[in-house]
Order: sequence, then structure tokens, then C-alpha cells
Amino acid sequence: MSSTFSGLEVAKRALFTQQSALSTTGHNISNANTPGYSRQRVNFEQTSPYPAMGRNRPEIPGQIGQGVEAGSVQRVRDEFIDLQYRAEHNKSGYWESRADALSQMEQIMNEPSDTGLSSTMNQFWQSLNDLAGNPEDAGARSVVQQRGIAVADTFNHIADSLTAVQKDLENEINVTTKDINSVVSQIKDLNDQIKAVEPHGYLPNDLYDKRDNLIDELSSMVNINVEYHESSDSAKDIAQGIASIELANSEGQPLSALTDASGNTKPGNMLINNDNETNRIDAQFTDNNGQRVVSNLVIGGEMEDGELTGGNSINPTDFTSNGKLKGLIESHGYQNANGDNEGIYTDMLADIDQLAYAFATAFNEQHMDENGRTLKNEQGGKFFAVDSSFTGDNSIGYASQMDVTQDIKDDEDHIAAALLVDENGDPIEPEDGQSYLGNGENAQELANVKDEVMGDLLGENTSVETFYEGIIGDLGVQAQEANRMAENAGTLEQAVETRRQSVSGVSLDEEMSNMIKFQHAYNAAARNMTVVDEMLDKVINQMGLVGR
Repeated sequence: MSSTFSGLEVAKRALFTQQSALSTTGHNISNANTPGYSRQRVNFEQTSPYPAMGRNRPEIPGQIGQGVEAGSVQRVRDEFIDLQYRAEHNKSGYWESRADALSQMEQIMNEPSDTGLSSTMNQFWQSLNDLAGNPEDAGARSVVQQRGIAVADTFNHIADSLTAVQKDLENEINVTTKDINSVVSQIKDLNDQIKAVEPHGYLPNDLYDKRDNLIDELSSMVNINVEYHESSDSAKDIAQGIASIELANSEGQPLSALTDASGNTKPGNMLINNDNETNRIDAQFTDNNGQRVVSNLVIGGEMEDGELTGGNSINPTDFTSNGKLKGLIESHGYQNANGDNEGIYTDMLADIDQLAYAFATAFNEQHMDENGRTLKNEQGGKFFAVDSSFTGDNSIGYASQMDVTQDIKDDEDHIAAALLVDENGDPIEPEDGQSYLGNGENAQELANVKDEVMGDLLGENTSVETFYEGIIGDLGVQAQEANRMAENAGTLEQAVETRRQSVSGVSLDEEMSNMIKFQHAYNAAARNMTVVDEMLDKVINQMGLVGR
């Protein structure tokens, strides 16, 4: 038969179990506002009944229950929702980095406005029209001179500002790779701690939460696949085990660029492998075709004397793991597999250089017309300084160096506003009261450069004005798309986070209800112990007194 004192043991187990549930409830309430905390619950289990099944069991009516016990303290977590959240968090990190880069570019270009390049050039064209009407006026010539300097300064400012932001993006890329390596290292340390605890039958829930928070953070920077591996044969079945992390492309598949010729995954594909070994990720930069761009991403390897050695080198074109890092690389600019430069800022700088060079070249060509004349009765020279190292196929860097020639700066009379012959080659007769140098035909031709089609320099059916309009239009479309996608990704991320909180978050109302429920159960168990104690008192102290 079961022990006389089994009732006390049943009541004791109930007390301890309800006390564990109350402690867990208090832990939940205490962490109601802790970021990343997952509420916990005590899994109640029936204690094995007496007697155990067997041929030598005592002859009693049936098995007698032996009470309750706390089987485990488990996190309430939905892994599928975690996967959804990380996918949306990844998209959000990618589009937010692009949207931020494009927003800074829009501020630099500052279009449409009264201070942007378009307005500055319009003022320059207008000053040439004014000069054409009064070519001998010193004031009109001075205005053309100053407006030309303003155009050059505006090109300088735009190019320098874009280059400065691009440098900031380079720094941010380096910071992001350091953050990735730091997070991976922290996850490795948590894996080690979890591996030390789980074999003893415990569930390190708080360590799980810390690790999941780090994995969430990592998912915003690169796309990853996470798998869990058993830490020990003696660990509980519901223990999560060791987390391995693999770089994935935008579709969630392992990075195809990190496979060998036989299709086998290279070690560098894993940020943390099954043996809890880590691989670092680093970005390398180079000067290519006159621009500073990302040349390679190196995954794995070791740092020796401040330099990375070994590892798998991957071209940015093949780095299809979406996230903040990819967004920053595409914004900054990179060298593609063909050796050409691509990227938001590299493309914009190249376009601005091309525009500045084409404009200066076409303007100089007209200003240097053999029939053009200055007030000094000389053929016009260059209006804008253009070094011979720049060509139509290689204009990178010109916008930042663009300037008005020193001759024009020193004396506005060097502006060639007059033409000796008309479009038919006939001599131009001066108007009454004018010398032949007093006509403004060349100034008018200079103003017409605005609408001149520059097929060789800007493209078919493209003028200075339409080329710039195309640049700004494309910028507006890209910025609008990035902002829209960032907003959509943020909305979806928040929706998934709300669902995750509905499962894993702490509800104070629910916890208060649980607290009352466990308190009543505890009180009932205490009362049960009192009843059993009174029964034993009757048996021990008040039975067997007959005959004394």
C-alpha cells in the first residue's frame, strides 16, 4: 500500500509547483516592459502514480495519483512568426538604407528650388540673352561673368557634397560589417553558455531571448537562415540547442555565389557553423575608373596586423543577401563583375560630371567660334577651363574641378558676344551707333547652347536641359520607390511584431488572472496539507488508547 504520509507528499508537491508558477508569473510581470522578453509558463505534469505498472504490483483498487510537479519552465514563442518578422525586418533594413541615401541626395540636388543647379543655369542663360540685347554694356558682361562663376561653383558644390555623403556611406558600410561581426561573436558566446546549461536538464530561457534579439538585429543587416542543433543527448526535448547561421539570398536560399564548381557550399557561407565556429565579413574598397567603390566582400579569413587574409572573396554583384549592408553598398557604389561602376552615388556623380563636361565643352566651342569677337576685337578663348585629360568618354571628376577661366575672371571684355558673319556667312552690319563688335549674335548663340542636341556627349536627342531633367526625374522615381517600399516593409514588420507580441508578449491582465489562480491553488494545497496533518494527528496521537 502507499505510504501513510503520501498525502503530505502530494500536498508538498502541489505547494512547490504552485509556488514555481507564482514565481514565474512574477518574473513575467517584472519583465513586462523588457525589450525582446518572451513570457514564460510552467508546464504542469502529473507525478507518476502509485503503484507503477508491473506483475508484482500490490492488490489495490487501482493506481493512486501522487500529485503534480513542474515539468519545465518554457518560453511561449512561435518560431514561424519569428521567421516572418525577420524576413520583414530584413526588407525594412534594405529599403530604409536606400531611402536614407536617396533622401540625402535629394537634399543636395535641391530640385525644384530657387537655389538648385537648374535655377542657377537658367539665370546664366538669361544673362546671355540680356547680353545679346546690349553687348557693349559692362554691367551685362559682368552679370554673365558672375553667373558663369555661379554655375561652376554649383557644379563644384554638388559634386563635393555627393562625394562627402559617399564617404560617409563608406564609413557606414565598415561600421555595419563590424556590427555584423560583433553580433555573430555574441551569438557564439550565447551558444557556448546554452550548451553548458542544457545538458543538465534546464531551459535557459533568458539566454534564448538574448540570442533571438541578436538574431533579429542580424537579420536587418543581412538575410540569414537559422537552424538549431541538439547541444547534448541529455538535454530536454524542447531545448532549442545551438544556433547555426547561414547567409541567404533574397529568396532565402544559400548564397549561390558561395558554392564551388560541384555545387558544394563553401565554409564562408556560414556565419556560425554547426560546430559554433564563426566567419567574419568585411568590405574592401578600391579606386576604379576614377571613383571610390566597393570591390569585394570577404567572408571568413583572419585579421593579421590589421589586414584580412584568407576567406572567400565575392563580387558585390553576387552578394544577393538583402539587408542594410546590401542597401548601403548599392547606395555607395560598387565594381560589378564586368569591372564597371554601379550604384546610386557613383551613377549620380558620373552623370553630373558628364553634364558639366558636355555643357562646358559645347559652350567653349561656341565661345571660341572663329567668327566670334570680344570687345578687344579678339577671337574668343575658353570660357570654362577644361583640362585636356578629360574627354567625352572620361569625364569623371570634372564637375568638382569646373571653373571659369582666369582671363574671363580678370576681364569680362574677354567674353566673345559678337559675330562677324551671320549664319549664311555674310558680314553682319552694325546697327546705328554701334561698331561691328557691338552686335550680340554670339551671345545669343551661347544662350542657345541650352537647347543644343549633344548626341556625342549626352545621348541621342538630348540637350543640357533635358539631360538634367532626366537625372532629376530618375532620382525622384528612385526616391519615391524607396520611400514607398520602406513604408510598406515597416508596416508589415509592425504587423508581424504585433502578432508576435500577442503570442510572446506579457499581458498584465492575463498575468494578474494567473496570479490569482495560482494563489488560490497554493492556498488549497496548504489547506490540503492541514487536513492531512489533522488526519495523521488523529491516527498517531488519538488511536490505540483502549485499555490504558
